[in-house]
Amino acid sequence: MASSSAVPSSASAAAVAVAAALLLLAAVGAQAETRKYQFDVRMASVTRLCGTKSIVTVNGQYPGPTLFAREGDHVEVAVVNRSPYNVSLHWHGVRQLLSGWADGPSYITQCPIQPGGSYVYRYQIVGQRGTLWWHAHISWLRATLYGPIVILPPAGVPYPFPRPDEEVPLMLGEWWRNDTEAVIAQALRTGGGPDVSDAYTINGLPGPLYNCSAPQETFRLRVRPGGTYMLRLINAALNDELFFSVANHTLTVVDVDALYVKPFTVDTLVIAPGQTSNVLLAAKPAYPGARYYMEARPYTNTQGTFDNTTVAGILEYEDPSSSSSSSAAATSNLPIFAPTLPQINDTNFVANYTAKLRSLASAAYPAAVPQSIDRRFFFTVGLGTHPCAVNGTCQGPNGSRFAASINNVSFVLPTTALLQAHFAGRSNGVYATDFPAVPLMPFNYTGPPPNNTNVMNGTKVVVLPFGTTVELVLQDTSILGAESHPLHLHGFNFYVVGQGFGNFDPASDPARFNLVDPVERNTVGVPAGGWVAIRFRADNPGVWFMHCHLEVHMSWGLKMAWLVQDGSLPNQKLPPPPSDLPQC
Repeated sequence: MASSSAVPSSASAAAVAVAAALLLLAAVGAQAETRKYQFDVRMASVTRLCGTKSIVTVNGQYPGPTLFAREGDHVEVAVVNRSPYNVSLHWHGVRQLLSGWADGPSYITQCPIQPGGSYVYRYQIVGQRGTLWWHAHISWLRATLYGPIVILPPAGVPYPFPRPDEEVPLMLGEWWRNDTEAVIAQALRTGGGPDVSDAYTINGLPGPLYNCSAPQETFRLRVRPGGTYMLRLINAALNDELFFSVANHTLTVVDVDALYVKPFTVDTLVIAPGQTSNVLLAAKPAYPGARYYMEARPYTNTQGTFDNTTVAGILEYEDPSSSSSSSAAATSNLPIFAPTLPQINDTNFVANYTAKLRSLASAAYPAAVPQSIDRRFFFTVGLGTHPCAVNGTCQGPNGSRFAASINNVSFVLPTTALLQAHFAGRSNGVYATDFPAVPLMPFNYTGPPPNNTNVMNGTKVVVLPFGTTVELVLQDTSILGAESHPLHLHGFNFYVVGQGFGNFDPASDPARFNLVDPVERNTVGVPAGGWVAIRFRADNPGVWFMHCHLEVHMSWGLKMAWLVQDGSLPNQKLPPPPSDLPQC
């Protein structure tokens, strides 16, 4: 596998690292262990597409190091910030039961780690196994500051599917020639859309389809005939949902967001930013004498500009009849095949794919879908505008500034972390508890836009008593054009019980909800011009962020927070903050 010589890369040793970790963890008994990691956040020079720039990394690696653990293990990650930026890290999808102080979003559960500062994130992996990931959770630093989390089942517990021969993390990302902090700063200053990325990447590498891509900038996966390979797919892109396919091979989906699903086989899958998916790739039984592109390109309905390019890695076969030295030379001369990907705006494909996802719902892995509901919410999600300042010049729609909102509230980050304010009982002036449960001014959400597209600002939360069962309908709006919005909920998994196009109908749509084996996730795409319904139980005290995982929409305010109160029992109460928690 290839990697750039400019910076150490996990691409070059992905399969080797996973194999080594499997052997190491297999040697450990069934007892839960404490896995300790040292993350030094520092700048490193990286060369891609004939350009070199300085990026934020962990331990000088891009993508960052893989965090390995077993279900039930405790994890400690000591982070030292040697970069010039404020930093916080989020362990995307980890439930963080009673460990909200380790969740990571800046100004929600913690103040950022300032340059020269440090913080130890401590949490336990509970009831999860599969693939998650970690990333920066402040500004646009996660463009390069990210890495995989591989969670194995407890020792002695097999996968509920045939064990693969090898496991390989595949992180799909984006690459900008320019400094991404400057890109978003300019967009927020002008009120317009940010510059789009210059390339997509697989494990940090853009691949051979881009101009000026060096040979070592292509990710290569070498397989043996007859082998089975589990690809641990992660969409770490900032702003794009992606189609993914391997030419002339099928993919069997067995896990999403670190939760098992009923296996199904596809030629192409779609994965939103923040989502993960474990898929089994069965190699051909005999040496095929060919190479195959692994490709990803965007799915979007946006009315604006986007990165309309394709990233490719190469699947290569070992030739059992050749020596390793002659085989490598001969491989480069073999024919190469490319997959056929859906059209970039193929919403029907996306809907059909997501409809295939079902929880395993077995005796060992039940689907504990809330059957009775205590609180129902209806949230509109979409774009809007802010008026331009008096005598200002703005580059948003009709001279305004782009904004995004949930129920017409564009979230404003506080200057004190919400969880710290809540725990100290000092919410006044930090946040309000009157986030609207339904839109204050209903309209035809997927019809012609209203005359007034302005949204209001606010730092508002929804307060839930411990144990509340919640049903939330997320409705896309067409105010500035219908778009898909991947929504991520911190601190919880949820069940996706229904989805559809058009406006949600509370009289008829709930009758079609799947309350038996709906897929369980932590990130879900709200369909373009449609809605999705989720259910979860508020069994984790703390303050939990919910936001669009398209980074530009989150920057414009498409986010909010849930405040779950302590329960009555000792194991239902948030413990005090750790002594090294960063301060604002």
